[in-house]
Amino acid sequence: MRQIVLDTETTGLEPEQGHRIIEIGCVEMINRRLSGRTYHQYINPARQIDAGAIEVHGITNEFLVDKPAFAQIADEFIEFISGAQLVIHNAPFDIGFIDHEMALLRASNPGVEEICSVIDTLVMARQLHPGRRNNLDALCGRYGVDNTQRDLHGALLDAEILADVYVAMTSGQTDLALGGQGDMSGDGGGSANELRRLPEDRCRLPVIAASAAELAAHEQMLELVGDKSGGNCLWSRLADETVN
Repeated sequence: MRQIVLDTETTGLEPEQGHRIIEIGCVEMINRRLSGRTYHQYINPARQIDAGAIEVHGITNEFLVDKPAFAQIADEFIEFISGAQLVIHNAPFDIGFIDHEMALLRASNPGVEEICSVIDTLVMARQLHPGRRNNLDALCGRYGVDNTQRDLHGALLDAEILADVYVAMTSGQTDLALGGQGDMSGDGGGSANELRRLPEDRCRLPVIAASAAELAAHEQMLELVGDKSGGNCLWSRLADETVN
């Protein structure tokens, strides 16, 4: 699976008000692992950046004076993302801006979702953690992802951080090969609907019995648990039932 984790920075919040993209950052993952390939570009928006936006990302009008227009980088950018699954935090924002830029070039240009599938990690986070803050910084804290370099928003840095957050959010035990799941071929044989059997000639593991002192200490602990629980120590009840 080829996935592109993508982020943008813009001159403001609404493309309908003439705001434009000023930075694109992408990192590529193949089978959920970073491939090392990235796409990063600053863009001259041919308009002023809102003061509030500068406070968020720190990109100034002066910095972008010598940067290319979107039209100059559009083909390279589209080639990089085409056919991939995009991973974006608050996808409607970034996709709305990209589609706006493409429409400015030519009204017949396809939208992002015509050339890529999209995963919105904000929607995913809200489903996993309803009622909690789910911005990127909050998710970094929740999943132990290092964001100490994130003093300001930056498209490439945020894409790199989001890649780590996405992998953490979606990690799970998906390859245990139990109950017919996964590849059951191997030395133990068996079909996909059988548990794998260990070979009969395998080395036997030694069984080490508890010593008398260890058994006595165990009984003392059960008595203590029984006293603290008002006689509701489950282990003691199970032991009595086994004896009886």
